[in-house]
Amino acid sequence: MKANIHPEYGETTMTCACGAVYHTRSTKNRLRLGICSSCHPLFTGQQKLVDTAGRVEKFLRRFGNKLPDMAAAA
Repeated sequence: MKANIHPEYGETTMTCACGAVYHTRSTKNRLRLGICSSCHPLFTGQQKLVDTAGRVEKFLRRFGNKLPDMAAAA
């Protein structure tokens, strides 16, 4: 490895939007995360629908729980 070309690699704190704090090492002093393993649905098993503009309700009003008619499509 060449001398004096690599960034400093030291202790850092990662903070998630959910409030979880992790201590690790990185080339950056502080990292802010939008989602982590403490709040991600894949790891928690809880499904959260993020619906900022009412899109889910609009879809359900329009289509409901109707399944496509497979006999008509064939």
